[in-house]
Amino acid sequence: MARAVSSQRKLLNTLIAWSLGLIIFFPILWTILTSFKTEAQAINDPPIFFFFDWTLENYAVVQERSNYMRFLWNSIFIAGGSTLLGVLIAVPAAWSMAFVPSKRTKDILLWMLSTKMLPAVGVLYPIYLLFIELGLLDTRVGLVVVLMLINLPIIVWMLYSYFKEIPGEILEAARMDGASLKSEILYVLTPMAIPGIASTVLLNIILAWNEAFWTLNLTAAKAAPLTAFIASYSSPEGLFFAKLSAASTMAIAPILILGWFSQKQLVRGLTFGAVK
Repeated sequence: MARAVSSQRKLLNTLIAWSLGLIIFFPILWTILTSFKTEAQAINDPPIFFFFDWTLENYAVVQERSNYMRFLWNSIFIAGGSTLLGVLIAVPAAWSMAFVPSKRTKDILLWMLSTKMLPAVGVLYPIYLLFIELGLLDTRVGLVVVLMLINLPIIVWMLYSYFKEIPGEILEAARMDGASLKSEILYVLTPMAIPGIASTVLLNIILAWNEAFWTLNLTAAKAAPLTAFIASYSSPEGLFFAKLSAASTMAIAPILILGWFSQKQLVRGLTFGAVK
């Protein structure tokens, strides 16, 4: 009897999980399908699902109208640069909080996390003026710095959670063997925390890749990433849904592929420390 109840619960949990997964994935699927429709089919009422005349015209128009590779390279540079810079700053910060904590360590961590609750629009004006003064407006370097600072609290928190799982005795033994602080972090701590660092890097790349508010407000043309590439298909004359869907599909395809191949590492990174 208990085994039958357990099997039913397992089946119910599986059905719920698949249902939630399909609900979450449906907007992505709809976007992909719409990208292969004509503009008339894209706004048809009632909506047309699979039975329509498939076309690649939207992708051809997008390629002719925009330099996709330039937007793609900007996204790679900005997401990769902000992630690399953030990890370089967060590793020693997380090491200090995990292995040399003070009375205010928890307060500092909570304060860092609280900065994520600040509405971005509340600081847009001063940052915009600062970027003008420093010559960083519409530059990839400026976006790298901004996105690094935005995601730094999450990077520090994740690395802190991973580092807390590493026994401090191992680092003490390294110090007794004469390891310097640099050697301790680079050759002892980092290799042991590679899974945590990898999942942190992957999550931060996704967050930086999908960031739209700052990229749309601090760029114009030179440093515009794929989020600006998508927004360019909204015009005063109206939305061209089929072409907008094609642009969106081209923008999300690289990060979807990355997420698909690294999903186990991402899930571990998102849930690590959740039961503490």
